[in-house]
Amino acid sequence: MAIEIKAPAFPESIADGTVATWHKQVGDAVKRDELIVDIETDKVVMEVLAEADGVLTEIVANEGDTVLSAQLLGRLDTDAVAAAPAPQASAATPAPAAVGEAILSPAARKIAAENALNPADISGTGKAGRVTKEDAVAAVANKPAAAAPKAAAPAAEAPLFAAGDRVEKRVPMTRLRTKVAERLVEAQSSMAMLTTFNEVNMKPIMELRSKYKDLFEKTHNGVRLGFMSFFIKAAVEALKRQPGVNASIDGKDIVYHGYQDIGVAVSSDRGLVVPVLRNAEFMSLAEIEGGIANFGRKAKEGKLTLEDMTGGTFTISNGGVFGSLLSTPIVNPPQTAILGMHKIQERPMAVDGEVVILPMMYLALSYDHRLIDGKEAVTFLVTMKNLLEDPARLLLDI
Repeated sequence: MAIEIKAPAFPESIADGTVATWHKQVGDAVKRDELIVDIETDKVVMEVLAEADGVLTEIVANEGDTVLSAQLLGRLDTDAVAAAPAPQASAATPAPAAVGEAILSPAARKIAAENALNPADISGTGKAGRVTKEDAVAAVANKPAAAAPKAAAPAAEAPLFAAGDRVEKRVPMTRLRTKVAERLVEAQSSMAMLTTFNEVNMKPIMELRSKYKDLFEKTHNGVRLGFMSFFIKAAVEALKRQPGVNASIDGKDIVYHGYQDIGVAVSSDRGLVVPVLRNAEFMSLAEIEGGIANFGRKAKEGKLTLEDMTGGTFTISNGGVFGSLLSTPIVNPPQTAILGMHKIQERPMAVDGEVVILPMMYLALSYDHRLIDGKEAVTFLVTMKNLLEDPARLLLDI
């Protein structure tokens, strides 16, 4: 019996998608719930799984084709399932390799090929035993030293172009990056955007983190204490005091949100994504850190869902992890403000008439001046500065 393989039903916010990667080719055996094809949208990559065991008999939509919701992608023959495994049964060794090959993610497959790894030797920790990028990296790290010279060959091909060559490489922009570009241009053309700055003495938080990070990690089952949780906690409190910064504009209406859903900008191979910590006002530091770590893993594996990135009332972007000292972040519509964190750098500061070297960080708040006045923006940053420079205020709610 032939089964049609169709694109997922897209939400109203997504008009269409692009066939990103076929993980199976015509004639390949497919197991039920095995990944067949990835559909890339302007927000997430959606996985299409097999509904039953069978053999892929036809590919209708090729890689790079644009598809609509529930559009036909290919066909699967379930009657051919019994005959498909026969060629592999004669040899005991190739079978595991074929299964391993089938559940390799695209990033993992590339790493395995570059390092001459047998897919069957890589243990998969992803969904349904799928080998993730992290699994492949771990396998490379554990590879015997004797095999190292084989992996060295591809390293010579690392430069994109040879020195002195006047060549160009043209590749299509991903749907996600295209959408991000459109939204950034839209934000700059439709908002009265302005940025205000302040600076924070990070010494109190750094000392607190240094004192308790080991105990924190042990108490919370391996969750590490970082700086983002303090900033999110401080931002939540500042948003409560300045509700306009947490609001959005809908046509001629102002929508004030009685909750704080904080978007955290995360860099991925496909571009910038902003997963959302919902009801951050009720989350502990450990829950915030765990949520951010989970988003980071899912972003690397391309497993962020629409639900992860839908909504958000305020966004925090940390360019400091890449070494940025100062920047002016762009607001993520329909939100009306975004906080930019930056690199912690020691600078000479005047404290009680003396010059003291302190670890300082610049904070930048970009906001829509149509809704937020300068007084609100400055007060928001001063509130965050006071809370971060005296973390006890977060506990005492003062």
